[in-house]
Amino acid sequence: MPLLGQPSPQVVPPGIQGSPTEEEGRAKLEKEMAKKANQERHADLKRDTDKLLKLATELKEYVDKSNENVLSLNVLKKAEQIEKLAHSVKDKMKGPN
Repeated sequence: MPLLGQPSPQVVPPGIQGSPTEEEGRAKLEKEMAKKANQERHADLKRDTDKLLKLATELKEYVDKSNENVLSLNVLKKAEQIEKLAHSVKDKMKGPN
């Protein structure tokens, strides 16, 4: 018990103030999580760009088969799919906000 006029000692509950090893562990875990998130984002980008290439190739084939007077509904649908996927790829390349 402190004497009158002396400051009382501060009691810090366990877990509030982390030890250096806890902070290092937390930093390492955060770094690993960020690395895993980047790897997943890269895999998503690769898959989406492969799909984008496939769709663009299909679009070219549809356009080559059509004539100047008629464009099929498939051509418009493919173009819309490409547009949506391209926006998705662009957003993923920007990374998390």
